[in-house]
Amino acid sequence: MNFVKLLAQNARMAAGLAAGMALASATVHPADRHIYPDPSEARSDLAAAIKQAGETHKRVIVDFGGDWCGDCQVLDIYFHNAENRPILESNFILVHVNVGRLDENLDIAEKWGIPVTTGVPALAVLSDTGKLLYGQRGGEFKTMRRMESSAVTKFLVQWRAPKAGCSMMAVNC
Repeated sequence: MNFVKLLAQNARMAAGLAAGMALASATVHPADRHIYPDPSEARSDLAAAIKQAGETHKRVIVDFGGDWCGDCQVLDIYFHNAENRPILESNFILVHVNVGRLDENLDIAEKWGIPVTTGVPALAVLSDTGKLLYGQRGGEFKTMRRMESSAVTKFLVQWRAPKAGCSMMAVNC
């Protein structure tokens, strides 16, 4: 290989490396992600989600947490990964409720018996009419960063509404 070709190849490799490094440095880290809206939006977000769930016959997942919470960030990443996103989007309306520093929207969590002061994220599953079907009362996901994405998959499959003509035990129904 002559010197000019080698120099051109090295220049292309250096440009590719520089582009890759720029992309890596621009990648959003979990702590930088904004997931939870302003705490004042919780009631209107919940009302809109329940209305949409009624129209689409989906269930509502209420995710109590905050952007500061690493486990909440991991849960959201798992909710939206390639395996879980299709289950989530076809069966649920997801509502993030900002609990501030465990000092906001506690009344909403208490309404459903969710003790967010014991740890977040904490989830509630509502029917398409807004009835509580399930509430995490034992901090089941508060150590999400040490859990696998499959725990979220199992949760989503367990709590999705059964399709007409399907049994509750069918996974791919």
